[in-house]
Amino acid sequence: MTANPPRVDADLVARLGDDLRTTGFTVGGVTDLLGPMAAAALDRDQALPAQRATDSSGHPVAALVRLFTLGDPVDATEVAAALPTLGVAGAVDLGLVEPEGDAVVARCDVRPYAADGADWWVASDLGELATGRPLLPDHVLGVGGASATLASWTPRPRVRRALDLGTGCGVQALHLGAHADEVVVTDLSERALAFARFNAALNGLSWDVRSGSMLDPVAGERFDLVVCNPPFVITPRSGAVPLFGYRDGGVSGDDVVADLVRRLGGHLEPGGVAQLLGNWEVAHGTTWTERLEGWLEGTGLDAWVVQRETQDPAEYAETWTRDGGHHPGTADFNAMYTAWLDDFAARDVEAIGFGVVTLQRPATDREPFRDLVDVPGPVEQPMGPAVLAGVAARTWLAEHDDDALLDVAWHRADDVTEERHAVPGEADPRVILLRQGGGLRRQVPMTTVTAAFASVCDGDLTARAAAAAIAGLLDLDDARVRAEVVAFVRDVAADGLLLPR
Repeated sequence: MTANPPRVDADLVARLGDDLRTTGFTVGGVTDLLGPMAAAALDRDQALPAQRATDSSGHPVAALVRLFTLGDPVDATEVAAALPTLGVAGAVDLGLVEPEGDAVVARCDVRPYAADGADWWVASDLGELATGRPLLPDHVLGVGGASATLASWTPRPRVRRALDLGTGCGVQALHLGAHADEVVVTDLSERALAFARFNAALNGLSWDVRSGSMLDPVAGERFDLVVCNPPFVITPRSGAVPLFGYRDGGVSGDDVVADLVRRLGGHLEPGGVAQLLGNWEVAHGTTWTERLEGWLEGTGLDAWVVQRETQDPAEYAETWTRDGGHHPGTADFNAMYTAWLDDFAARDVEAIGFGVVTLQRPATDREPFRDLVDVPGPVEQPMGPAVLAGVAARTWLAEHDDDALLDVAWHRADDVTEERHAVPGEADPRVILLRQGGGLRRQVPMTTVTAAFASVCDGDLTARAAAAAIAGLLDLDDARVRAEVVAFVRDVAADGLLLPR
C-alpha cells in the first residue's frame, strides 16, 4: 500500500527546509559526500556505491541519503542530529518518516535538486531503489529523465502567467517560479497535487494548484508560457500492463499528445509559447513528419519539433516494462511485452518517435512557421536559451520577406566555425561544413556560393551586396546567387548560426 503524501504544516515545513539547508543536504553536498563515482551510480539507480560511501560516514547528510534516497532504516538519534530543529517527532508529524524500533524509515523520497543556479528539494514517492518492489499505479515520480529534459529545453523569458500542465510533484513549476509572476499547476492525480503543494511550501513558493484532467481546469484561460510533461507513454489498453498515473494518459496510441497539440493554441496568449515532450507512432509507409503535420493542420500555430530518438516496438516495450520495476524473464514482463507488441501490430506501427515540441501562437496575422527536424546527437545543455532565440529567429523570418532578409547585414555567431575536407594532394576541398558549437550543434554542408557568403558575414555588407559581389567574382547569374543566399540564410539563421547586425 502506498504511504500517504506528506502534509503541509507551515511551521514544520519551514523547520525542515532550514535543517536541510544547514545540514548541507544539497546536490553539491551529496556529491561531495558520495564522490563522483557513487553519485553517478545513484543517478543510474544503482545503490551499492552510495551505501558503501554512507555506511562508514557519521555526517548528517549520509543519514539523510540512507533514509530518504536508499530507503534504509536509520537510527533515530542520527535522524535527530540531521534534522535538529524539526526533530524526529516533527518528521513523523509531517508524514515523512515512521518509527521502526529504535530506527525510523522514510515514507517518501526527499532529495536535493539543483538547476538554473537554484537549490531546491523535491519530495515524491519512494522508488524501486528504496522499496525493492515494482511501482504502484498511483506512484508519484520525482525528478526523472523526462522532467529533466523538459526543464532543459524550456525557454525562460520573463512572463506574467505560466501553466505547468500535469505537474506531478511540481518539478517544472519550481523552474517557472524564477521567471513567472503567476504559476498555475494542474494534475488529475490528487496524490500528485498533495506532493506539489508540499514541494511548493518546502521551497518557499506559491502556486495556484488545480485538480482536473489535462486542460479542463484552465478552461477559457490563456497563458504566456505552458510547459507540459504529459503522460505520453503509449500503453496497451488490454489490461495486461499496469496504468501508471505519471506516464499513461488512458487513451489509445499517441492520442494524448495529439490532442494537446491541437488544443493548446486556445490557451496561449498572442506570442505565447508551449513546450512539451511527446511520443508519436509511425506506421509502415509513413514518416514521423507526416504524423506531426497532421496534428498541426488547422491549428494556426507555429511549430518547431525536434525528434531526439526513435525506437522499434520491441525496444519501446522493453523500455517501459522495465520502467515500472519489472525484469526480463519473469511472467509479468513477458505478458506485458507481448501486450505491447500486439498493440503496435494492431495499428501497423513500425517505429515510435520521442521528441520536444515547441508551439507558438503567432502575434501577427501571418502563415505559421513549421520546422520538424531530426537531431539524435548531443545538443547544448541547457537548450532553453537556444530555444528562446530560435523561436524569435523563426518568428522574424516568418514575418519578413526575401527583400527584407537581403537588406540585413548578417554576421556569424561566435560559436560558428568552418571545416574543410580535401583528398590529399588536391588543391580544392571536397566538403565544406559550417559547424555550430552550441544550440543544436548543426553541421551545414556549403556550396561554393554559400561558403563565399559565410566568409564575408562580418556584419559590414548586407546580404544583397554580398550576393552581388559573389556573383561578379564567380561570374554567376545575380538572381541565382541571391536565391541561393536567401535559402541559406533562412536555413541557418533560424538556428542562430547567422545573426542580424
